[in-house]
Amino acid sequence: MNPAQRTRPEGLARLADLSARIGADPLLIQAAGGNTSIKDGDVMWIKASGTLLADALDRDVFVACDLPGMRAALAEGAARADQPAEFALDKDGLRPSIETSLHAVFPQAVVVHVHCVNTIALAICADAEQALARRLSAFDWAFVPYVKPGAQLAALVRQTRGPKTDVIVLGNHGLIVAADTVEAVEELLLAVVAALRADPLTQPPIDTAKLAARAGDGFEPLPVGHPLHIVAQVPQLCELATAGSLYPDHVIFCGPGAATLNAGEAPRQAVDRRLAEGFPPPVFLLVPETGALVRSDASSGARALVRCLGDVLSRLEKGAAVTHLTAEQDQELTNWDAEKYRQALNAG
Repeated sequence: MNPAQRTRPEGLARLADLSARIGADPLLIQAAGGNTSIKDGDVMWIKASGTLLADALDRDVFVACDLPGMRAALAEGAARADQPAEFALDKDGLRPSIETSLHAVFPQAVVVHVHCVNTIALAICADAEQALARRLSAFDWAFVPYVKPGAQLAALVRQTRGPKTDVIVLGNHGLIVAADTVEAVEELLLAVVAALRADPLTQPPIDTAKLAARAGDGFEPLPVGHPLHIVAQVPQLCELATAGSLYPDHVIFCGPGAATLNAGEAPRQAVDRRLAEGFPPPVFLLVPETGALVRSDASSGARALVRCLGDVLSRLEKGAAVTHLTAEQDQELTNWDAEKYRQALNAG
């Protein structure tokens, strides 16, 4: 069938409207992250990999997929369940989201997956499940520890969720809500986000002249008020940021962990030090107790994830211990072909 002739479900236009609104909220979605879907019989329409939810009203970002085929592959444990492009009904278009399998395991018609910073600030904690339980007692919810997005995560969600579970928190990753209508899924999303909401730390004063003096070599100060300045200025948060990666999209867009600009260093020296340690060139530099710098040529996607790190860590409960991704988990994200494709589409 010609893609233009394929019957689109009645709720898809409403889902596009919701997608655009949540996609424009950096506390819910950053860059090409997150995805939404709607099921219509044997077809599941899901956001295409590398597209922006914020663009859902301006361009066609949804891809039709073979829902029974994906579910069968998951049930069989087939390797192709991790190749969502194989289930696209229109082979010459965009690829379905790398998390197509994750949406397929829900019986509800509408699924919304967001990288909500309030959720992540709890989902990275060493006691995440207990911290979440205190806030989500009114919901039918479940917690799933971190594994790389894809079929393995989908299988774990399927095993964990109950027959009516409609809220899933993914450790070191984000939030999923599901319902049978777009209106119901939005109501549920807003209710969960409200239950998990935390106020960020108040930003200490920035010595802009001192920070500007540390810039150069292609790095510039982030704007006054940027939340990453808080991370640089608060020693505990700076230590947590530099100790490793906290969630997948940070690794994809900014590289593993975070780098500091040490006393007496120029940015070029910090970059060289980072390269010598086996890391890619840093997108940003934390200047301890001063503020943060960003590469002048950083992409919009990278800048969105730079802000996300500040938004997440500035909402972390005081004294909380966190769980970082392992070096092996960083590596599997860095070398993931599906993510290289998504980055190529979202390189601006």
